[in-house]
Amino acid sequence: MAHRQAQQRRPSIHDVASHAGVSAATVSKVMAGVTTVKLENAQRVIDAIELLGYRVDPLASDMRRAKRRIIGAIMPEFESEFFGQMITQLESHAEQRGYTLVAASSRESEARETEILARMHDWRVAGVVLAPVRNEHGPAAAFMKANGMTGVLIDRVLSDDAFDTVSADSASASAEVAGQLIGKGHRHILVVGLGEQAATVRARLEGFRAAARALAPDVRIDVVLAETDVEPLRAQLRDYFAKGERPTAVYSLFLKGTLVALSEFRRRGWHCPNDISLIGFDDAEWMQVTWPAIAAVVQPMRQIASHAMEALFARIEGEEGPPIARLEPCKVLMRESVGSPGSNAGHPAGAHSYHRALRACIHALRPPHAGARR
Repeated sequence: MAHRQAQQRRPSIHDVASHAGVSAATVSKVMAGVTTVKLENAQRVIDAIELLGYRVDPLASDMRRAKRRIIGAIMPEFESEFFGQMITQLESHAEQRGYTLVAASSRESEARETEILARMHDWRVAGVVLAPVRNEHGPAAAFMKANGMTGVLIDRVLSDDAFDTVSADSASASAEVAGQLIGKGHRHILVVGLGEQAATVRARLEGFRAAARALAPDVRIDVVLAETDVEPLRAQLRDYFAKGERPTAVYSLFLKGTLVALSEFRRRGWHCPNDISLIGFDDAEWMQVTWPAIAAVVQPMRQIASHAMEALFARIEGEEGPPIARLEPCKVLMRESVGSPGSNAGHPAGAHSYHRALRACIHALRPPHAGARR
């Protein structure tokens, strides 16, 4: 038993030193690539490392540093393609810099979010990329500020007085969606989503409302929002349609809401775009391969990840200065799920005046500080 435990014990730097007949300091120098070590000693160390299967313990080696070469990442959830791919991109950028990414899900809970941050603070992570549950003013960001953590806030944020922020330009994207729907003659539109307290939900909703009403003052915009989960949203949507409401188009502010809306359409035997049009924020593979393909707002996930990590490493390396707020432009893909509602829905404005008004709406919705130092 004792012999088996000895075999299973992870070899240490002292085991390598003993086998090679050198000091632990010499082993450390060889591992670090120091060229002043005698060639015969360096070769004995290399042979001992290979024979014993020695691997550097990153946590032990970082004990001499104030920070470890670990980047923390906290996302609201991992189920959506957006956040799943975001973690993949963040991990790639971290590893390119010689860091390890440790990722966790807050499961849409601010309490859990703060608890995870506390753990990462105990681990002395070099920095954190946080996609907060609601916005930049939540308890997690407050914890980071209070404890002097280095971090970047992404996705559900606008701007912050302590941290760099990187997010999609949700308001402008929603304004473009409004322009597309109004331009096709829609005058009764339902918007569905989760949690109006989230910064991105407010930006998407307000951007859509402002642009739609500017382009067509007679437009009717109904809103169905559930606070925390898709099941209450499903029930609210079912009740809404059961009352006899028949909007000509539905705009979903998040990916699961698009699927909930489509499921309700099919339960009622409605088809896109003949009976009702549908467009959703965020894209997914199933939206592209279903028929009709579902129109979508595509978020610049790769750009958000890249700029977030650039900003984070700049701060880790000591860059000072006021926080930077970046808004990355989205792409609106109009697919077969969106069409014109018919002659009873009203007539779109003239092409030139319509496009001028839409551009003015988008310009007015873009925060003046986006992409610039505060």
